Amino acid sequence: MRLFLFFILFFLTQNFLNAQILPDQPLSGPGGRNYLYDDIRVTDRAEEADGFWIFEPVSPVLDSAHVVVFLHGYGAINPMIYGGWLEHLVRKGNIVIYPRYQKRLFPPGTKHFAGRAVIGIQNALDTLRNGHHILPITRDFSITGHSYGGALAANLSANYQEYKLPKPVAVLLCSPGTGPFKGGLLEDYKNIPKETKLLIMISEKDKTVGDKLGKKVFATAENTIQKYLIEQLEDRRFKKLDIRAGHNESYSFDKRFDYGKRTIVTRRAKRVSRLDAVDYFGYWKLLDALHNCTRYGQDCSYAIGNTFEQGFMGYWSDGMAVKALKIK
Repeated sequence: MRLFLFFILFFLTQNFLNAQILPDQPLSGPGGRNYLYDDIRVTDRAEEADGFWIFEPVSPVLDSAHVVVFLHGYGAINPMIYGGWLEHLVRKGNIVIYPRYQKRLFPPGTKHFAGRAVIGIQNALDTLRNGHHILPITRDFSITGHSYGGALAANLSANYQEYKLPKPVAVLLCSPGTGPFKGGLLEDYKNIPKETKLLIMISEKDKTVGDKLGKKVFATAENTIQKYLIEQLEDRRFKKLDIRAGHNESYSFDKRFDYGKRTIVTRRAKRVSRLDAVDYFGYWKLLDALHNCTRYGQDCSYAIGNTFEQGFMGYWSDGMAVKALKIK
């Protein structure tokens, strides 16, 4: 009888564990799926290494929209690697400029990356102003970047005047780093504007670039008043379900954004990418909240202040909280 009860208990326990699910995308709010636009218009000018893609919200039609620059990681040329996040940003009402700063994996040398990204951004803004697109609003300019793109986002934010770019007021760096390469790195980041709201997201288990550059930007952006170093933590509460905290958690692979550019990174992204709480309550929430805070003075507690809302990562289906973001 005891053996029978043991097996029943074991069976119920396993079913309980298997039944646990990760937090779903919230219905509304920063990171939520309360989308304002139903479709996306794509402009592809990415044939060359200083080219770009533009993604614009349509249906319904609008006259103007805020601009977000999205800087891809090393070799992550194809927008489908971040497709889920791109769709989220555009359907929230943003114009997204996706510069292509590499023609292929090798070359060009990394010292050319920042300059080519700048050319792509400038040409994309000129294209948007030619009368056949949604008019870009650049007074609340936003930049985000992953990996090498995070390093470039920090560079462009510090040197925006030299590059003749709009002043960035919302900046999110996602696992920033350059590995063994040095192109685009700065001695310090004190020239990031004091008005900029700067979030630097590092990952607890990042074995690709680690946290060195993220911590350097945080330490040397000494004139930036509102800056936060945010560590995303691994949560392995269940064996078959886990919240990972590796280098590529910002990937959100979506074939609908496939524009034919392939590198070894593309294949790896397809294998490791997944949508989960790290997207909805991490990267997507933080950038949405930065936009709402800098543009409208709303949802600031989700973006800055080391608040419960900023660190919150959702609940498992049994009501237990996912490990919160660690904020400095």
